[in-house]
Amino acid sequence: MLDILQHLGAGFVHVFAPLNLLVLVIGLILGLLVAVLPGLTLVMGVVLALPFTYNMDVTAAIILLTAMYVSGTYAGAWTSILFRVPGEPIDVPMLWDGYAMARKGQAAQALGWTLLAALVGGLAAATVMVLLAHPVANIALTFSTPEYFAIIFFGLLSVVSLGGSSLANALISLFAGLLIATVGVDDTYGAERFTFGVRILSDGIDYLVVMVGAFGLGEVFTRMEIGFKSAPLDSVDDVNTRLPSLKEASAAKGTFARGTLIGILVGIVPGAGATVASFLSYGIEAQYGKRRKLMGTGIPEGIIAPQTAATSSVGGAMIPLITMGIPGSGATAIILGAFLLHGLQPGPQVFQTSSHIVYAVFASVFVSVIGMCVIGYFATKLLVRVLDFPEVIVSAYVVMCCILGAFAARNNITDVWLIAVFGVVGFLCERFRFPIAPLVLGVILGPLAETNFMTTMISFDNDWTVFFTRPISGTVMAVAILTLVYPVFRHFRRKARRAPI
Repeated sequence: MLDILQHLGAGFVHVFAPLNLLVLVIGLILGLLVAVLPGLTLVMGVVLALPFTYNMDVTAAIILLTAMYVSGTYAGAWTSILFRVPGEPIDVPMLWDGYAMARKGQAAQALGWTLLAALVGGLAAATVMVLLAHPVANIALTFSTPEYFAIIFFGLLSVVSLGGSSLANALISLFAGLLIATVGVDDTYGAERFTFGVRILSDGIDYLVVMVGAFGLGEVFTRMEIGFKSAPLDSVDDVNTRLPSLKEASAAKGTFARGTLIGILVGIVPGAGATVASFLSYGIEAQYGKRRKLMGTGIPEGIIAPQTAATSSVGGAMIPLITMGIPGSGATAIILGAFLLHGLQPGPQVFQTSSHIVYAVFASVFVSVIGMCVIGYFATKLLVRVLDFPEVIVSAYVVMCCILGAFAARNNITDVWLIAVFGVVGFLCERFRFPIAPLVLGVILGPLAETNFMTTMISFDNDWTVFFTRPISGTVMAVAILTLVYPVFRHFRRKARRAPI
C-alpha cells in the first residue's frame, strides 16, 4: 500500500509539470467540445487528436488522450439536458430525467447533479483503478464472447422497464431499433440485408442519425405542432449552478454507489464501454431504485445513475488497458495505439519497466476529473441562460446542430435525409406513446449484441446453451431474464388485486 502511494505521489509530480499540466487542460477542453457537438463522438475526437501526439513525449501524449476521454463522458449532458440532443450515445439516458427537470425550470439543479455525479463516479473509479488493477484485471481475463453478449443482453432488457405504462410498446420499439441496426452489410458474412436494392442503405443506418433525429428533430416537430407554446419556464436571469446540499446528496447515496459500481465493472469488460454502463445503470435504477416509479419524470436519480456509471467506466476501462494491453472501450483502444506508437507495450511488465508513466496516467485521471468539474461548474452558469432564449430560436439552433452533426458523422448527404426521416419517426413515437429510448438503444447495442452472438455461435459449434452453462454468462443471463419477467409479473399481480371479487 505504501509503495502504491509513493508511486502515485511521483505520478502527481509528473502531471503537475508545466507542460503536462498544460496538455491536460487542453485535453479537457477538447473533450468537452467534442462531447457537446452531435456528430463528433468521443472516439472520433480521440482519433483526431492522436496524430498530434506523434512528436510528443509518451507521458504527455497519454495524458492528453486520457483527459479527453474523461471529460468526453461528461459534457454531452449539457446538450441532453438543455436541448434534448445527446452529444454521445452515453448521454441518451441522461435526457430522460435531465431534460424533464430543465423543462420544469430546474436546469441549474439538473446540471448540478450531473457535475456531482461525474465527480463522485470519476474519483471513486480512479481510486479503484489504482488499488485493484491487478486482481480485477485477472477476473476480466476470464471473459469471452458469451459474457460480453450476456452483459449487452442485460442492458437491452433492463431498459425495457422505461416503457412507461406499456411494456408491449417498449418491446415493439426495442425490436424496431434492432431491426434498423441490421440494415446494411452483415459484419460476419458480408451479405447485404434489408437494403432492397437501394445503394444508400448498403452502408447501414448510423446510430447517430437515429439518435439525434428521433430525440432532437422529433422534439422540434412536437413543439412545432403546438406552435412553440410550451409551458413557460421560470426566469433564469439570476440562476447559477445549483449543487445539491449534503442532505440531498446523502439521500441518493444508494444511487451513487450502484452507478459507480456498475460503471467500474462494465468498464473493465473489454468492448462494453460507457454506453453500456450508462444504459445498464439507468435500467437497474428504474427497476430497483427507491423511486423507480418516478424515473423519467425529472428526478435526480435519473441523472445520477447514468452519469456516475459513464464517468466511472473510464477508470474501469483503464484497468485492462494498463495491466493486460486489452482496451476496455473504443477510446482506450486509441490510447493503446498511442502507447504502441511510442514504443511502449501495456501489460503486466509495464509496472516494472515504465511504472513512472503508468502512475502518471493514474494521477492524470484524478486531476482530469477534478479539472473537468471545475470547468463544468463555471461553464454551466452560462449554459443555463440558454433556456431564457425564445423557443423558436433555440429550436432553430437544435435543427442546425442536428443537420451539421448528421453530415459530419460520415460526410454523407444521405444521412441528412435520414435524420429528417427519423425526426418524423420520433414525432410519431411521441404522438402514439411509443417510447423512443428502446428504439435508440436497439440501434446502438444491436450490432454489439449480434457480433458477440455470432462469434459465440461460430466458436462453440452453434451451441446456444453456452450462454447459460458458463458461470458468469449464465448468472448475467438469469438476472436479465428476471429483469424482463418481473415487470410482467408485477403487472398481472396488480391487475389481479384490482379485479372484483
